[in-house]
Amino acid sequence: MTSLPETAVLVLEDGTIHTGRAYGARGRTLGEVVFATGMSGYQETITDPSYAGQIVLQTAPHIGNTGMNDEDAESRRIWVAGYIVRDPSRVVSNWRANASLEEILVQDGIVGISGIDTRSITRHIRSAGSMRGGIFSGADATLDPEEQLRIVREAPAMAGRNLSAEVSVDVATVTTAMGERLGNLAVLDLGVKQATIDNLAARGFEVHVLPQNVTIDEIRSIDPVAVFYSNGPGDPAASGDHVELLRSVLDDGLPFFGICFGNQLLGRALGLGTYKLPFGHRGINQPVLDKTTGRVEITAHNHGFAVDAPLEGSFDSPHGYGKVEVSHVGLNDNVVEGLRALDIPAFSVQYHPEAAAGPHDANYLFDRFATMVRENKDSK
Repeated sequence: MTSLPETAVLVLEDGTIHTGRAYGARGRTLGEVVFATGMSGYQETITDPSYAGQIVLQTAPHIGNTGMNDEDAESRRIWVAGYIVRDPSRVVSNWRANASLEEILVQDGIVGISGIDTRSITRHIRSAGSMRGGIFSGADATLDPEEQLRIVREAPAMAGRNLSAEVSVDVATVTTAMGERLGNLAVLDLGVKQATIDNLAARGFEVHVLPQNVTIDEIRSIDPVAVFYSNGPGDPAASGDHVELLRSVLDDGLPFFGICFGNQLLGRALGLGTYKLPFGHRGINQPVLDKTTGRVEITAHNHGFAVDAPLEGSFDSPHGYGKVEVSHVGLNDNVVEGLRALDIPAFSVQYHPEAAAGPHDANYLFDRFATMVRENKDSK
């Protein structure tokens, strides 16, 4: 006889309950429930440190058919707090795979759920907004529903959380520059992806990945030609130390480039505010307008917060860094997707130009950064 699948339940903080099948590790997990719209690249998604603290729902119905391999991981482990899929593949069909998705979820202790109506949950989140949730399987699936809901509602909300220390490296690492060497680049690891490091090294940077608690004196000690702030999880309003560090970088006149979380921190360093989006942008199909060229790009996103800034024209930095303009705008909802300082060498984008697993429309931004650094060196 074939045994019945183990039950798992997804409980949202508004009391909504979905019953499905246990997937991945058994037990309980708590986090902010968000949806990702990519139809491919799930290995890159779940190993992106920006997803720390989040239970990720894949809107694509069939997940896991290409398995997992040793080349496509974006970091040292899976970071999602939990994983929701509708129809996990029963077989692995790719010559590069050396394990199934569920095997790696179990290995990394990631509690998941399958066999539920992911379309319905996505529509609910789009209406009600991202919210705390919990997945309960194994013995935890038998807990009283009221107890499960209590546990979910006592979990910390994403707003106000600083998660950088959980995902950052503890010890600095160095990746050798490729081709003509441009100089040392200080990368503040707030949850950096491997594809970002590879893209920076390919532009001639000797990439020094530094812990998130590094000091300005430690940055100066490597004699950097520029500083880069990576993507990462959490609320930018809870990262005051990183903002103050960035202001010291800007005061030193060092060129700066930030992506995702780094964009939000540049905004705050310039004196702008940030706010939480209703359900965020997560996927690899988001249209963005580059206002400097008029070109529309299809881009990869993973952010739940955004910078509050005027979309038209330039404006004075409230913190005294001269003129600033919004360089990129999301075409779905007019969210700020990029900033450019006009009087100092600094810019940032809210999305992911490294774009593993694609698309690659925005990869030129790494070239734009390298050009800015060269021009800054030549001007001295």
